[in-house]
Amino acid sequence: MQSTQMAQRRIWQPLWQLPARADLIYSLARRELLARYKGSVLGLVWALVTPVVMITIFTIVFSGIFGARFGPSSSHWDYALYLFCALIPWTMFQETVQQSANTIVSHANLVKRVVFPLETLPVAQTFSALGNQLFSTIALLIAVLVLRHEFHLTGLWLPVLLVPQLLLVLGASWLMASLGVFLRDITQGVSLVLMAWMYMTPIIYPESIIPAQYRRLIDLNPFTSLVRSYRRIFLDGQNPDWVGLMYFTVVAVAMFFFGYWWFARTRKNFADVV
Repeated sequence: MQSTQMAQRRIWQPLWQLPARADLIYSLARRELLARYKGSVLGLVWALVTPVVMITIFTIVFSGIFGARFGPSSSHWDYALYLFCALIPWTMFQETVQQSANTIVSHANLVKRVVFPLETLPVAQTFSALGNQLFSTIALLIAVLVLRHEFHLTGLWLPVLLVPQLLLVLGASWLMASLGVFLRDITQGVSLVLMAWMYMTPIIYPESIIPAQYRRLIDLNPFTSLVRSYRRIFLDGQNPDWVGLMYFTVVAVAMFFFGYWWFARTRKNFADVV
């Protein structure tokens, strides 16, 4: 019994030590963010160009051709803003999950070092993606000022949304980092799941057009409430969807602890596989 309790404490101890490793995480995240654009002509500008191109394509196809609207009187520009706002948290999540699948394998030289805290690698990946998200958020605020000539103070609720979002992404990144060691083709499978998940989230279409028989399924998707809250605080001047945010937070906390637990339980086998 006592040995089991000690083993459990050893599993969770690195998690409580993460704040003390903030400098290491910052260094890894900064290197990851800068390395992504190193040697390119535009550099960090790609962090803005990529979502802008994606938004333009979706706006032309869904708003221009199919006539999708977020509201009865919204224009193509409004559609682009609502789309951009929803893509900001989703892209951060998608990017982190996909890249975390290879983060342990790509740092195989560190796996053999017993003293290196491997749990910091997915954390650094997450905060690197968060840096991209902050660039995109600034671009969104500028676009709202230019197109709507307004700025909602409700945007100050952003940290309240970021906390559970980070918990969910951290848990998912730990889980994917571990699975990526043992299942090398998981990246392809995850890409398909994420593509389906995105279309099951009201990102490129408004919630109002969802048929009644699918409404409950869409509401069970935790990202629905997060996307809704992002749009409310940045575009509608309203407070977050508190009920939906509570549901998202419960899912995020569960994923955070499960993802870390899985990573901690399997890390002892990383050196044998990598």
